[in-house]
Amino acid sequence: MIQDVLREPAKAAIFLVADVRPGSEASVRDLLADLAGLTRAVGFRAPGDQLSCVVGIGASLWSRLYRAPAPRDLHPFRGLSGARHTAPATHGDLLFHLRARRLDLCFELERQLMRRLAGHVRVLDEVQGFKYFDERDLLGFVDGTENPAGAAARAALAIGDQDPAYAGGSYVIVQKYLHDLDAWQALPVAEQERVIGRSKLSDIELTDQAVNSHVAVNTIVDPDGTERQIVRENMAFGSPGAAEFGTYFIGYAGTPEVIERMLRRMFVGEPAGNHDRILDFSTAVTGSLFFVPAADFLENPLDNSTSDGSLGIGSLKRSSR
Repeated sequence: MIQDVLREPAKAAIFLVADVRPGSEASVRDLLADLAGLTRAVGFRAPGDQLSCVVGIGASLWSRLYRAPAPRDLHPFRGLSGARHTAPATHGDLLFHLRARRLDLCFELERQLMRRLAGHVRVLDEVQGFKYFDERDLLGFVDGTENPAGAAARAALAIGDQDPAYAGGSYVIVQKYLHDLDAWQALPVAEQERVIGRSKLSDIELTDQAVNSHVAVNTIVDPDGTERQIVRENMAFGSPGAAEFGTYFIGYAGTPEVIERMLRRMFVGEPAGNHDRILDFSTAVTGSLFFVPAADFLENPLDNSTSDGSLGIGSLKRSSR
């Protein structure tokens, strides 16, 4: 059973990236096994506000937690350097993606997580995100218009027969982008629309699409004409007092290759030099890749375990429910 990735758009989120201290692996495994119950306990106070938490595991942590082979496509995030823009790779062992209709629920669940993990992890990045007006980012455009829904969303984000031992899992890539709002707002609206590839008010895709628009660059089509999709759960964040304004990108897919190609097209260009023009106003400051195990994998980490408590390969032979 896949983790609780598919939800209607949340109003609030917390993104927490952490490193696990050496010797703390057993404590982390215990916390991950209890994560679903802990989320239910906090969310029970306000069931209508749909608290959820998805956890991802980084490549460098996997072999420390589990003896089983790593998922086929799990690797550290690969940084990119184009002629003008760079996508940095930043480290992270764990990603917690907390969502709800109210920030206080996310806050309380994070507090309980950190209480359990005190002394065992070092927080590398912590971002509180929010929905901005009618599903827009801080640039003023609707974000996530092309997200698939229903069966198409499940097909886009879930691992299937290509890695059957981990069927029902997913991959997630996160990046934190900071916006130069002064430079952006100095552009006429018509020019902003050419950068994005959509009309600002109606959110309709432009018919005369620029080849370096955000929409054009992020449309991935296979040679047979199939458009590849991902599930985005982006959130706005910021601190006006510190003049910090940004978007936290988070994309789920059954293979990281889809998102990695999007990023190559954005930062390097296909052909080289045709970078996504949104990067002239938005700077990536983090980049990490994680594997999102199936829920039953997390809840039963010691099934068929080895004598030292590490997870054995046999416990991976589960079907996706």
